[in-house]
Amino acid sequence: MAGKDWPAALFALLQAHRVRQVAVVPDAGHAALIRLVEASNEMRLVPLTTEEEGIALLGGAWLGGQRGVLLMQSSGVGNCINMLSLAASCRIPLPMLITMRGEFGEFNPWQVPMGQATPTVLEAMGCAVRRADAPEDVAPVADAMLGLAYNTFRATACLIGQRVLGAKTFGIAPQ
Repeated sequence: MAGKDWPAALFALLQAHRVRQVAVVPDAGHAALIRLVEASNEMRLVPLTTEEEGIALLGGAWLGGQRGVLLMQSSGVGNCINMLSLAASCRIPLPMLITMRGEFGEFNPWQVPMGQATPTVLEAMGCAVRRADAPEDVAPVADAMLGLAYNTFRATACLIGQRVLGAKTFGIAPQ
């Protein structure tokens, strides 16, 4: 399953990788995946007030024998910088599925700086980073990053490009 139904493909991957906890700061880019997780009897959706809470939560889940994944927007990566040292120092698998902002067709200037810095910041903190810029690439890239995280006990990030999501407009017409 690939292409336009990439959220369903991601959900199937989470099931295949035996993910039990999904930490998330609600995000429109992940809305379809969030709904699938909410409807699941196998996974627990854990809403966060800030993204770095997800790193501690998933560290605890791992210590308790459960796999997890962190869903967030690229703007949330900035909130996680210091906490990423926990995953690196303790060798905690931390797969992150990150919807990108500040790219293709972005209307909000506040999203651009962190959107541009996201790959560099993650790599500087020791995360393996790969991008999916077409709907059919999302599932294979996410699968690779989930496997890498769980097999090598490290933080990984699948960046889902804004071209996959479509540009948000919130009713603002281009000038």
